Amino acid sequence: MPFKRLIYYYYEKLLEKEVQKGAIPTHVGLILDGNRRYAKEMGFQNVNLGHREGAKKLDDVLQWCVEYGVKIVTIWGLSTENVGRDEDELKGLIAVIKEKIEDLFQNPVVRKYGFRIKVLGNLHMLPDELREVAKRAEDETKHNKNYVLNIAIGYGGRQEIVEAVKKAIRDKKTQSCEALADSITIDDITSHLYTNGIPDPDLIIRTSGEVRLSGFLLWQSAYSEFYFCDALWPAFRKIDFLRAIRSYQHRYRRYGK
Repeated sequence: MPFKRLIYYYYEKLLEKEVQKGAIPTHVGLILDGNRRYAKEMGFQNVNLGHREGAKKLDDVLQWCVEYGVKIVTIWGLSTENVGRDEDELKGLIAVIKEKIEDLFQNPVVRKYGFRIKVLGNLHMLPDELREVAKRAEDETKHNKNYVLNIAIGYGGRQEIVEAVKKAIRDKKTQSCEALADSITIDDITSHLYTNGIPDPDLIIRTSGEVRLSGFLLWQSAYSEFYFCDALWPAFRKIDFLRAIRSYQHRYRRYGK
């Protein structure tokens, strides 16, 4: 074993022992950033090869979540802003997402460990074939109860909150605008989010060195801990994952108190 790999091996084992002694986040959110830069660094002529490498990385991460007891994973695969990308790249990205979702409900990790797949976002803005695959993935895994994999596609945090408020208003039966405004509560909005019934994320990880949420789970992340990792998503390693959990364990969560 080369010396560098040997060092990584022992460092990974050290991190594992440390992480196993602390509290594990129940719900981890992942902003999968850096696929295009990875493609450029690797010299790929087609940027969608970077997206394909990123899709493969998800299998590793799901396995790590099982190993360390993370029960809920939410990944952001396609934002509402991504829909405005170059047409050829967008078609390629959507094709990668479609193929990956098809793979997931037949995936050995998903099947063996019982991941339930839930697709979040404004699916009406997506092609019919992607919506159909998303629905099939949900149907095929709806009886799985051990873990949850949320896939956010056609997703934007601001849009999600606006839609939730509209739905909450439609549910109200009041006589005036003032009474309607006074009647809206936090629970009214929360119950109409895409993530209704799912605990808020304890930890959100963003790869590629960008230090912002870019609209990911804006409402749900009010008391989440954040970890920003320099590794590009396709190059995200187990030690990066363990470092994120260790960072989470070293923080004191006050929930605003």
